[in-house]
Amino acid sequence: MKVIYNDGHVAECPQDEELYILRHSAAHILAQAVKNLYPQAHFAYGPATENGFYYDVDLGDVKLSEEDLPAIEKEMQAIVKKNLPIKPFALSRDEAIKLMEERGENYKVEHIGDLDADVTLTFYQQGDYIDMCVGPHLCYTKALKAFKLTAISGAYWKNDKNNKMLTRIRGIAFRNGEELAEYQKMIEEAEKRDHRKIGKEMGLFMFSEEGPGFPFFLPKGMLLKNALIDYWRDIHYAADYVEVSTPMMMNRRLWETSGHWDHYKDNMYGTKIDEEDFCVKPMNCPGGVLVYKNEPHSYRDLPLRCGELGLVHRHELKGALHGLFRVRCFTQDDAHVFMTREQIPDEIAGVVHLINEVYSKFGFEYFVELSTRPENSMGSDEDWEDATNGLKAALDKLNMPYIINEGDGAFYGPKIDFHLRDCLGRTWQCGTIQLDFQLPQNFQLEYVAEDGSKKQPIMIHRVVYGSIERFIGILTEHFAGKFPTWMAPLQVKVLPVSDKTMEYSTEVYKKLKALGIRVELDDRNEKIGYKIRHARQIDRVPYMLILGGKEVEEGSVSVRDRATDQTVSCTLDEFIQKLTAEIKERV
Repeated sequence: MKVIYNDGHVAECPQDEELYILRHSAAHILAQAVKNLYPQAHFAYGPATENGFYYDVDLGDVKLSEEDLPAIEKEMQAIVKKNLPIKPFALSRDEAIKLMEERGENYKVEHIGDLDADVTLTFYQQGDYIDMCVGPHLCYTKALKAFKLTAISGAYWKNDKNNKMLTRIRGIAFRNGEELAEYQKMIEEAEKRDHRKIGKEMGLFMFSEEGPGFPFFLPKGMLLKNALIDYWRDIHYAADYVEVSTPMMMNRRLWETSGHWDHYKDNMYGTKIDEEDFCVKPMNCPGGVLVYKNEPHSYRDLPLRCGELGLVHRHELKGALHGLFRVRCFTQDDAHVFMTREQIPDEIAGVVHLINEVYSKFGFEYFVELSTRPENSMGSDEDWEDATNGLKAALDKLNMPYIINEGDGAFYGPKIDFHLRDCLGRTWQCGTIQLDFQLPQNFQLEYVAEDGSKKQPIMIHRVVYGSIERFIGILTEHFAGKFPTWMAPLQVKVLPVSDKTMEYSTEVYKKLKALGIRVELDDRNEKIGYKIRHARQIDRVPYMLILGGKEVEEGSVSVRDRATDQTVSCTLDEFIQKLTAEIKERV
């Protein structure tokens, strides 16, 4: 694919940049279509995204809905069909401001004011539409072959709630119709797997207007959540972690010392107790630091691995809330590892192995990013360099490929992020390892070294699930609610064929329940076909025991296996032996 750069030269586009350029050009074509249909429109930002593009538009008093998208899309198709050349040109700062003012593009004028004075300002023109942009872009509009507008939403100018709310028009774009169709098929499948829909059907969790962004876990959801927590505890005990619990709320002095008050207070909830400022914790780490500081330590105590399943609260904008994926309170499966500098590579390797064990358990593939120092950070250049090099050395020692993500570290240290890939190919950032020189320094943590001197420990922050709530949402969509038997909220459903088999069905139910198996007896006055469909489609239960006259007479069970949809007959003891082994081994 040939593209045109802002200096006017045309060249073949690198394959890994094709989709970005295609989608960025689609945003410009979208803006031209909107301007043709709504001449009063003014434009803010219009970038490419991971799967498509969007443009934020000020339409004055006009309110768009998704019913308006087909008309805009039709106008885009007309622009594509005209095969307009896309031409770059450059202007001085004063000339650029004058051009944008003449065209009424006040958002662009403001954006120019935010740029460095010596930046060269380039523009791209297609037909009578002109957009300020660094490019590159397609050479002609006809090169955009496969796109679709998908959504309308609101977006604040510069992502600031104090600014005007603009209209965000979203779309997707691909190289050809086949890729577009494949993506749309994936989206349709994702909609079927929506964790909010499945969670409601299965009775896992709920939300209420009385607590927006604060999830309620229902009885079956708690069974699922506790299964994940039990697994978490088992693997951490085996890896020589201890478990602690720290307070939900601590005073302002703690958060000032940790740096959260300066770097994170807009995302924190606060209150006053005894006329003193207190904050609900958005993170567990300062409490973990106080646990370490509670008693003296020597080099013999290190590494000290402290795990915590801590409920944290963070303020999220209401419009950003999304089921279990974006909430205002969640359980972080945290751990804080205190160690010497020499122990850094081995401890990071241990965490990587633990995360790999968990993701493999659920069938996830993943890739790794190393995120470096952000602008809004604390600490010395030397500490940041040492911390970043420590993470690089650990990854290199593991022969683990990784991507550098410049400037996206935590404010107190660089981090390794694990992005897992689900059965639909979607990626989710879950696990993270953050190396921290700052909190031990801020809280004056110490240990007695082998030579008797006092030294400062190094701290690792790490999560595996990330947020248990969010991880449940991911697993729900990954498995479409058909969870592995060991974690399924309901492992067995006993289905009596008629009232005549109810007594035997009750005996079977009680025996399974006594063994700790999560089982239900469907004693409703319904036909067996209805009970089977409900157990399979709504409860998504791994095993159904269908008990009729033959089973009563033989003292057997007919087992319907969700995995194969086949029914086999066996003794109850044989079924129990197979089931308990499956649960114990967590397969």
